[in-house]
Amino acid sequence: MNRVILVGRLVKDPELKYTPNDIPVVQFVLAVNRQFTNKSGERQADFINCVVWRAQAENLAKFMRKGSQIGVEGQLQVRTYEDNGGVKRYITEVICDSIHFLEPKGARNDGYSSGYGDVSQYDIPDVPKTKEQSTEDPFKDIKSTYGVSDDDLPF
Repeated sequence: MNRVILVGRLVKDPELKYTPNDIPVVQFVLAVNRQFTNKSGERQADFINCVVWRAQAENLAKFMRKGSQIGVEGQLQVRTYEDNGGVKRYITEVICDSIHFLEPKGARNDGYSSGYGDVSQYDIPDVPKTKEQSTEDPFKDIKSTYGVSDDDLPF
């Protein structure tokens, strides 16, 4: 079985390219934190080469930027080639079957502020409010015996 699942951050902005057959592809590097810290308390990271194809490549290049947190699923692949000096080189990379956007675009300070995760590509039109709809807090009359303020809630 050859299956890889990673969560990390993009090292640089994804660059969309096309093959001679006009197939979209993005090669990118994912910084993945190691589970433990070193002796000085710093968390180290591994930098994993990844490749994604077709529509997912287009979406990655369109919606994600350097520092964006993503999850990838795919297969590990090792390929070889000869460089200009005739030396055989090996490249290990993850061929991504799927990519998951793990943070809202508004969490990044790069000018992108609407939408969330994988659904960010869909524009939801503003619908005018009807008389039945109200902007009042629907939970204003609920009393709590737990003594938790609204400031303590994560949402």
